[in-house]
Amino acid sequence: MAPAQPPREVAVIDIGSNSVRMVLYRLEGRAVWTVLNEKVLAGLGRDLASTGRLSPEGCAMTLTALRRFAAVLDGVKPQALFVAATAAVRDAADGPEFRDRIAAETGLQPRILSGEDEARYAALGVLAGAPAARGVVADMGGASLELIRIDDGGVGRGVTLPLGPFSLTGKKGFDAPRVRGAADKALSRVADAYRTPTLHAVGGAWRSLAQVRMAFGDHPLRIVHQFAMSADEARDLARLIGRASPGSLDKVPGLSKKRAETLPHAAVVLDRLIEHLGLKRIEFSAWGVREGLLFESLDVETAGADPLLAGSAALGLRQGVSPALPAALDAWIAPILSALPAAFGPDRDAVLAHAACNLADLGARLHPDHRVELVFDQVLRAPVPGQTHSERAFLATALNARYGGGSATPEPQTMARLLSPAAATRARALGLAMRLGCDLSGRSPELLSNASLQVDGGALRLAAAPDYSDLLLGEQTRRRARALAETMDLTLVL
Repeated sequence: MAPAQPPREVAVIDIGSNSVRMVLYRLEGRAVWTVLNEKVLAGLGRDLASTGRLSPEGCAMTLTALRRFAAVLDGVKPQALFVAATAAVRDAADGPEFRDRIAAETGLQPRILSGEDEARYAALGVLAGAPAARGVVADMGGASLELIRIDDGGVGRGVTLPLGPFSLTGKKGFDAPRVRGAADKALSRVADAYRTPTLHAVGGAWRSLAQVRMAFGDHPLRIVHQFAMSADEARDLARLIGRASPGSLDKVPGLSKKRAETLPHAAVVLDRLIEHLGLKRIEFSAWGVREGLLFESLDVETAGADPLLAGSAALGLRQGVSPALPAALDAWIAPILSALPAAFGPDRDAVLAHAACNLADLGARLHPDHRVELVFDQVLRAPVPGQTHSERAFLATALNARYGGGSATPEPQTMARLLSPAAATRARALGLAMRLGCDLSGRSPELLSNASLQVDGGALRLAAAPDYSDLLLGEQTRRRARALAETMDLTLVL
C-alpha cells in the first residue's frame, strides 16, 4: 500500500529548559522516520530557581547549537520547520529578549509555547505514537511538569506545575524532602482532575528512568517507546535510585552524566504522582511535544491512519517486490487466524495480522544466508510506533516463521519474556501461513487467489480452483502446508 502523499522532510527544533534539540523527520504519509536527531544539554533553565533568569552559559551553548542547526537546515531545506521554546524561555525574565537574540543571530523564529500549549502538544505526540493511549500524559521538562488527560483520541485541558528539576534544585543540589514537599503541595491541588490508572510519561528524565529500569531489570528489549511498568515497580525503582551512587547510574548504557543528575528528582516526583493520582501503570512515550507539532500539521485523513500499519507498509514496500502481495495475503490467511485462539483481542489481532502481511516481503532484498536473523531483528526493533513490546515480539515471531526460522526464534529468551505460549503459537501459525501462500504462488496475488485454506473440524484443507491444481503439486508446497498443519495440531488434506 503506497503512502498517501509524496515523501517530505520536516524539521522540529525544541528549545527546552534542559536540552536544545533538532530532529529531522522523513514523512511517508503517516509513517514517520527520524533521519537526524541531535541535542545539546545546554541547561538553559538551570538558574531559574535562584535568579529568575536564563543561565548565561546555557544561552551561549543554545545559540551555538542553534547556529549549527540553522546551517544544517539551510543545506537540507525541509518542506516544513517548527521552532518551539518551552518553560525556561516562557518563565524567565529575560526570555523574550533571548528569543529576539535567537532570531537576530540565527534567523530562526521560535514560538514560545504556553504551558497549556506545551501540555497539548505532548498529548498529541503520545497519541501520534500510540493512538489507543488513555489516561494522563505527564511531560517533565527541565523547569516544569505538564499534566493533560487523553481519552478516545481526544485531548483535555492541561496544567503546568513548577516541578521540573531546575525549578526545585537549590544551591546545595538535590534535596529529596524539598522536592517531595513541593510535589505534594502542587499535586494535591490538581489530583482530583487528573486521577487515572495509567500515566504516559514524556520527557528526557522519564526516559532515563525507563532506561535504568530496563538495565537493572535486564529487560530483553531496550526500546523506551511503550515500555511499561506497574506502579509498584516504579516505587521500587525510586527507592533503588535513592540508594544508587552517582557513579553506578553513570554506567547505565545510553544514560549521560547530565541526565543521571536529574534521575533522583524524577524518581521522587513519579512516586508522588503515583500517590496523588492513584496510578496503577506507567507507560513511557518516546514521542512528545516535537511529534505533537508534526502530527498537528498532517491532514485529517493522514493523521487518522494507524501508525503501525503505515510504518509496516512503508517498510515492507521499500524492501519488497510485490506491492499487491500484502492485501492478498491478508485475505488468504483469514480462515486460519479465525480458527486460532485470540492473542491480543479480535480487533488488535486483525491489525497485527495486517501489519505482518505488510512485512511479508521484507527479506526479498536481503542475503538468503542471513535472511532469517536480519528480518527477525528488523521487525523486533523497527522504529515503528503504535506497538507494545509484546506486539513487537509477536510480529518478529511471525516473520521468523515466514522465512523458515525455527520455533525457538533467534532470541528465545526474549520471546519467552514478552510473549505467552498461546500468542507465540498464533504468531508462528500466521508466519507459516504467509510462507505457504508466498511459496505456493511465487508471490503472485493472481495465483494466490486461485488457492484457498480452510479449517474444517480437525483438518487443514488446502484447495485449488479448477484448472489450477498444479499449484498444489510441488513438494515444497506440501512441506509448507504440513508444517502449518502440525503447528495448528491439524491433519493436512490437499
